[in-house]
Amino acid sequence: MMYRLKFVSLHYGKIYYIMTARPSIIYARVSTAIQDTDRQVIDLQAYANGNDYSVERIFTEKISGAKKNSERPALMDALEYATKHKCTILCSELSRLGRNIDEILKSIIFCKEHKTNVYFQKEQLSIFNNDGDEHPFLMIMIATLGTCAKLEREAIRFRMKSGYDKFRAEGGKMGRKTGYRMTLEDYEKKYPKLMEDLRKKLKGSKAKRYQVGSLARRYRINPATVRAATNILSGCTEA
Repeated sequence: MMYRLKFVSLHYGKIYYIMTARPSIIYARVSTAIQDTDRQVIDLQAYANGNDYSVERIFTEKISGAKKNSERPALMDALEYATKHKCTILCSELSRLGRNIDEILKSIIFCKEHKTNVYFQKEQLSIFNNDGDEHPFLMIMIATLGTCAKLEREAIRFRMKSGYDKFRAEGGKMGRKTGYRMTLEDYEKKYPKLMEDLRKKLKGSKAKRYQVGSLARRYRINPATVRAATNILSGCTEA
């Protein structure tokens, strides 16, 4: 096990150390802006507390697992931090690392080359065992589980498309009803974190992270939606 050794004292020519908790980080991902990573973080924090891990940082992001690693800033930051500070990466399940098998394998190979361990809670699988040796069937299991995650994503997309096509064929119309406009309550329910940021912006914050373009990219929504939410919120504030 990779415990952190802390210097205690020098006594009669001998150096004494004590073992402290193993350093780790949490990486959590969801696919859409209306989802949150709270459950993943809570479960992984509980695992860390019960297994002698000290959580140094928490990295979260809201982005599709089908994206390339280079398009996922939080994942890249997590990998960089973990390798630099020799931390174990705690992940709730393999699909959180991605649903593109090629990109998953790139991450695993990167971690192997840098001797950085990754633990997947659902699968109870890690790159290295407690003795520091690589899991003998790691790549086979990763390839199998990663392929299952990819197939699951494709199956979901197929079922959704099939359902939409059937609905349209029966005369159904997609989208909002003509003349419909979202209320403040609608925005609060659908984009709670966006609305929280917009309130900070309306209080006078000029930070770049609160600009329309930055907010649209962060929550993966159209800039027009950010402007509409800002207008309706500012109107209620003035009232």
